[in-house]
Formats: sequence, C-alpha cells, structure tokens
Amino acid sequence: MPGTDKRKQSLYFPEDMLNEIQQEANRQDRSLSWIVQQAWKIARSEILRFPSVNDVLSGVAREDEREERERTSPPR
Repeated sequence: MPGTDKRKQSLYFPEDMLNEIQQEANRQDRSLSWIVQQAWKIARSEILRFPSVNDVLSGVAREDEREERERTSPPR
C-alpha cells in the first residue's frame, strides 16, 4: 500500500499471550504485527462497547454524591 503510515510502537503482552500470538503467526506464516492488526479489526466493535475510565469514575462519583445527600439530608 503506497502512502501507508507505518509507525513503530512497543506493545507489552504477558508471556503466555505472546507465545500464543507467535504460534498463530507461525501457523499462518504471518507476522506478529499482522496477527495483532487482524485481532484488533475483529475485536474493535466489542472493545468500543466498554465504558471509558471517565464514564466509570463519573458513575462512581454520582453514586458517592447520592449517598452523601442521603446521609446529610434530614429524615422524611
């Protein structure tokens, strides 16, 4: 592909996972990079459904605020 941006990036995997990726790359006679790129393409839509850290933290903050209001408001 002419004009494709190819940047190097270090990624760190647990040893067992890296061994599995390497075995699959060998089985398919592909590079580690190609295997990881295909895995990302397949998993991307599912990963995008994960909440972001900010979503999770703001949900925790809202829950903390609700609990604080309940503790400090006079009984009904």
